[in-house]
Amino acid sequence: MVVETVHSLGANIEYVETNSSWFKERKSAIETLSSLRERGLSTLLISMSPFHNEHIPFYKVKGVIEACREANISVFPWISEFYPEIAAFDDRTTHTVSEYEEKYGDNYLSRIPSRYWIHFGGRALKTFARVYGTRNYQDTLSANKGGCGELLDVSHFHCDLYGNYIPGLCSGLAIRCDHVGTALSQNDYPFLTTLFREGIGGFGDLAASKYGFEPSREYMSKCDLCFDIRKYLVLQVGVSSRELQPKGFYENG
Repeated sequence: MVVETVHSLGANIEYVETNSSWFKERKSAIETLSSLRERGLSTLLISMSPFHNEHIPFYKVKGVIEACREANISVFPWISEFYPEIAAFDDRTTHTVSEYEEKYGDNYLSRIPSRYWIHFGGRALKTFARVYGTRNYQDTLSANKGGCGELLDVSHFHCDLYGNYIPGLCSGLAIRCDHVGTALSQNDYPFLTTLFREGIGGFGDLAASKYGFEPSREYMSKCDLCFDIRKYLVLQVGVSSRELQPKGFYENG
């Protein structure tokens, strides 16, 4: 239905991205992909990395690749460089990053950002904190003065199923899609406008003065601190805001 709807609106689908979690067995996968091919899907981006392998057994990835070949759908492997490293493990189960470090060296994790683009948000903050180290609250603020210009980045962005535009790849921050391209008001978007104008320092001051936020740990980056503040606002204070969506992101973060 999604593919048909997109094409009916005159939009082109360059590829659909998948982590292969849906794969059960070869026959049903071929049927699903063949149906999508008939409706205009030509390419599947198939994610593969040690981070995906923490949650997705590699037999599923292999199965989707093979099903694509049978269904005449092109495969865009992202990224294929990791394939032999992942394939060296038992493909019927998942494997932790620690297992990769044990097999490929203690510096395996620290070398990944030079091989594979990493957005340091979400669980990457926890994963890479031990690689890049942390600093206390005040030092984090001192190292990040000025507004958060990343919120303006439109080189890569997402829109979620709830009708939210995610600015700057900052998961958990949301602008209603029909507000994109308009001036955002301070009343409707107090957190986003503060972040943009005053940066993490202004956001921290707002959270502390109005909602009682106190830092409870050290932080890898301003993004790590920003997420900690937002998680506190949603889960500890119970702030209900169109900017801090979806709530499930914070409950599972």
